[in-house]
Amino acid sequence: MRVTGGQVFDLEQGFVSRDVCTDGTLLTAASGDEQVLDASGCYVIPGLVDVHFHGCVGEDFSDATPEGLQRIADFELSQGVTYICPAGMTLPEDQLTAICENVAAHRAKNAGGAEVVGAHLEGPFLSTAKKGAQNGDFLHDPDVPMLERLQKAAKGCVKLVTVAPEQPGAMDFIRAATDMGITVSVGHTVADYDTAKAAFEAGATHATHLYNGMPPIHHRAPGVIGAAFDTPGVQAELICDGVHIHGAMIRLTFQLFGKERVILISDSLRATGMPDGQYPFGGQEIEVHGNRATIVGHPETLAGSVTSLMGCLRQAVKFGIPLADAVRACTYNPAQSIGIDDRAGTLDTGKEASFVLLNKEDLSLRAIVFKGRVVA
Repeated sequence: MRVTGGQVFDLEQGFVSRDVCTDGTLLTAASGDEQVLDASGCYVIPGLVDVHFHGCVGEDFSDATPEGLQRIADFELSQGVTYICPAGMTLPEDQLTAICENVAAHRAKNAGGAEVVGAHLEGPFLSTAKKGAQNGDFLHDPDVPMLERLQKAAKGCVKLVTVAPEQPGAMDFIRAATDMGITVSVGHTVADYDTAKAAFEAGATHATHLYNGMPPIHHRAPGVIGAAFDTPGVQAELICDGVHIHGAMIRLTFQLFGKERVILISDSLRATGMPDGQYPFGGQEIEVHGNRATIVGHPETLAGSVTSLMGCLRQAVKFGIPLADAVRACTYNPAQSIGIDDRAGTLDTGKEASFVLLNKEDLSLRAIVFKGRVVA
């Protein structure tokens, strides 16, 4: 396939005029057949990578059903999200084990939809004070043997784990998880600057939904946000749905951390792609009105988003983030954070041929190509 006439995303140059070629699976220097895809009037960008979301179209990753995970993967691909690392909730170990086993089984089937590259354990190793929408009944101190059991159940597919570094045993947990090849993220925490800095020095390289689930930055108490900024290589997630974070803070964070260190996430729930109403979430109930989801009875507690990652990319651009920077934050940066940037996240020769054509006027989807095959 040869894709012609589009403005193609380039990690260093932003957007350039060139063809994109595939051999049917990988990106190549020359086309492997006579098929031509006209990208006139389009941006050509890598398929998006979401490393933090919970569900969509009425399904939740934590339900651990094969059918639900397949529906999630199918919907995400339809939105131009080609690689996904869905997040589990704070739940009992037997349910977390079922989640991990479901990921491993799904990957073995290779049944289509967006590729489920692994699992993000957002719980249960979190702080009670900043649990947010997580179920406090199932919080657990950082536990290396538990993590090892879950990684075994996932057949090595746990890619990311969130931990509150002030919890007992957290520093040893961070070092052990890092040694296991798992990216460690600091989040749902009341850690001060020194504790967070120690966590990053112990091997954590990620901050879970910056600003949400942690103390606010203060000029005498910079906390997790200041510690993340001060530690080169630490990447920060942002929920850019227009609800969780004010546009000024989105712009500030890109300026503060630089385009290389920001990861846009959706943190989307099962209500994404569904009508307003009440939905179960991690043993609790959430209520959705428009693009806002809250815990039933606690209207001040946000419970994730109902916006896809592609919607978050568009929202970032509306907030004034340059398109190339927003694309990088939805593609290369998250791919790099979980170690799949050798095959995803850019349109370089040798990478998997997963990319999206966006109409220039409104960033709507023109076409989706996944591993060399036009799927929409």
